[in-house]
Amino acid sequence: MIELGGNDGLRGIPLATIAQNLRAIVAKVQAHGARVLLLGMRLPPSYGADYTLGFAAIYTELAEALQLPFVPFFMEEVAGVPELNLADGLHPAREGQARLADKLAAPLTRLLGEVRAGATPHDAGAIAD
Repeated sequence: MIELGGNDGLRGIPLATIAQNLRAIVAKVQAHGARVLLLGMRLPPSYGADYTLGFAAIYTELAEALQLPFVPFFMEEVAGVPELNLADGLHPAREGQARLADKLAAPLTRLLGEVRAGATPHDAGAIAD
């Protein structure tokens, strides 16, 4: 599972740099024969529509281009929920982590099943729930 960019986005790193770094990480992982489940991230709307929409699009575009199984916003239903996060409001607390594990179990299980069955990355389809 690869998730990158939350901290980069919060720091206002240029979108092209974030996309390039994410693509490089995926390429390194794949070069070692590993399969990738891409986990998308989103930013708060306070960063402006152009930046936040462009940020979210990085993940969708990369998943489509490389035909990666993909969870569009892996923090959905956890981000912004105070009782599921630590006092910093950004990182999941135990309950939030449990909810994330439940959310990621199905796409990760599907990917592992494909690996066991010997499917190639391009056999998988671009999007995982």
